[in-house]
Amino acid sequence: MKNRKLGPFQVSEIGLGCMNLSHAYGAPVSEAQAERVLLSALDAGVTLFDTAALYGFGTNESLVGKFLKSHRQKFTLASKCGMAGVDLNGDGKLVRVIDGRPETIRKTCEDALKRLQTDVIDLYYLHRWDKKVPIEDSVGALSDLVRQGKIQSIGLSEVSAGTLRKAHAVHPIAAVQTEYSLWTRNPEIAVLQACEQLGTTFVAFSPVARGFLCGPLDMATLDAKDIRKGMPRFTPENYAANFKLFAPYQNLANEAGCSPAQLALAWLLHKAPHIIPIPGTTSVPHLLDNLGASDIRLSDSIITQLNALINEKTVQGNRYSAQSNAEVDTEVFE
Repeated sequence: MKNRKLGPFQVSEIGLGCMNLSHAYGAPVSEAQAERVLLSALDAGVTLFDTAALYGFGTNESLVGKFLKSHRQKFTLASKCGMAGVDLNGDGKLVRVIDGRPETIRKTCEDALKRLQTDVIDLYYLHRWDKKVPIEDSVGALSDLVRQGKIQSIGLSEVSAGTLRKAHAVHPIAAVQTEYSLWTRNPEIAVLQACEQLGTTFVAFSPVARGFLCGPLDMATLDAKDIRKGMPRFTPENYAANFKLFAPYQNLANEAGCSPAQLALAWLLHKAPHIIPIPGTTSVPHLLDNLGASDIRLSDSIITQLNALINEKTVQGNRYSAQSNAEVDTEVFE
């Protein structure tokens, strides 16, 4: 696996987003399956593992800690604070809360270190900017954690170029993590360029469009708690319209001699050297297929056709619901 720069680290140019093992796309997998995926990724050369306090309300960090602690020196560990499960009513039911106050960031970090069974988190993101708290205050708290040796570098997630620059003035920002794929082009408005100018790595989550660019999805069989059920692009009308893009997309994958997922990831790797995609999966064969994108070379002709086929003008529906859009700080197309 070839490497790319991520803050002070050199990591595999394709990382592993660990969220799927515990969160968002239906019932969590068994611990045995989670262990298979995590260790298979490590064996295949992945050296960037990405988790968060939010995923499974802490259980994802616990899985990563349990199964990778004996290999801790072999990879770069990324996690996130600022959005987690909180028992608001004292009834044991956890609710997702965005909280970027310095005291909350400190507490979340302490809990994460215990769950991850490590002394230091290599890259610690603010999962969402809490708009009730100045970004300078949240980043200031993270910089205190750097000075204390509890984290090594700071990241932000789903922020605009302007917010990135404000944060970077307080402390160097090693990475910005935002949804980016052929069908979500928002980073191209400004933040991708800002990252390049500041020396900040751009980490692309959902790089295969939440599974859309892997192959046909049977929306009727999705788990009741699958987050795609609440996403506008996956409503019956919008999905039907978007699915018309897939046949010509598959043809381009065939022309490139790769799988659809590999085509999506190779497109990102070709965009710029400061981009690192972190696809997630619960399947070892899917994992290995994703990693094969590192070996794909795309012609200028295929890249031109991809850009024309799937972009912000050809995809129907917003990437997020109105509530989720209100929680992020990313630029949007008019």
